[in-house]
Amino acid sequence: MLRKISLLIFRWVLNAFGLWLAVQLLGTGLNNVEVTVGISGFLLAGLIFSIANSVLKPLLIILSLPAILITLGLFTLVVNGFLVYISLAITGISMSFFHSILSGIILSLLNYVVSATLDSR
Repeated sequence: MLRKISLLIFRWVLNAFGLWLAVQLLGTGLNNVEVTVGISGFLLAGLIFSIANSVLKPLLIILSLPAILITLGLFTLVVNGFLVYISLAITGISMSFFHSILSGIILSLLNYVVSATLDSR
């Protein structure tokens, strides 16, 4: 039980770091918009993204299954980008939808690397 809780906290902090990294690398995608949210804002966005990823993502995948099948799975990038967009919008960080999709790719790669590393142990 303690291992699962520590893994949840680790993924939460990892998602917050991934969102911060994506905003630093990509910016907001909007003209003349500066991000003035501190570490607490990104921690909240990481928590919201982690919860949305575990609760909403399976539902969104099922609802968008025809689009996922037609695009041979590429529509899952849009679903992940939508979750990033929503989690950032709730915390007050504005980002264009296209940059949210790119941020979703960054977060997916980051989570994949960490999952592969933790599963190898």
